[in-house]
Amino acid sequence: MAPAKSRKIAVLGYRSVGKSSLAVQFVDGRFVDCYDPTIENTFTKTLNFDGQEFYLQLVDTAGQDEYSIFSFSHTVNIHGYILVYSVTSMKSFEMIKIIRSKLLDKVGKIHRPSSPHYAPPFEPPCFCQMCRVVKIEEGKKLAHSWGAAFLESSAKQNDTTVQIFKMMIQEIEKPAGYVQDRKCDMM
Repeated sequence: MAPAKSRKIAVLGYRSVGKSSLAVQFVDGRFVDCYDPTIENTFTKTLNFDGQEFYLQLVDTAGQDEYSIFSFSHTVNIHGYILVYSVTSMKSFEMIKIIRSKLLDKVGKIHRPSSPHYAPPFEPPCFCQMCRVVKIEEGKKLAHSWGAAFLESSAKQNDTTVQIFKMMIQEIEKPAGYVQDRKCDMM
């Protein structure tokens, strides 16, 4: 078997949208239901994808807002970005547009802006339908306008958490002229 490839993925979004819940669910297989604001954490996990081992470093970032200074560490040696918003918060949805703009200002044009987008934890369907303010069509439309894939998920229900990261690896590793320093974003 070929040696493991190392890939670094940053998880970005507005505060309290589930970035840490997504990372912990993926790495540890558990849902953290208490809110503890993150300054920045790095998680690691080895994942087999299409017969290749990947050593993933997940940078779980502090919540961003319109006045946040975009940290240089969010751009150094990052292979892909997952942009997280809550389906119950229009503010968080609007913030991913600002975050992506800040990201583009820091790293320049994203060479491969086509990777999954993630909508974070929401309650079981009966609750979700009553509190949802961001329609799935809005997320898909935004992702399409960026040339990015879209995936809505719930870290709490753990329905597609692993799929998010596999989709990210797939985007990073696309065979069409992949160069290691290319970046991709994901919502």
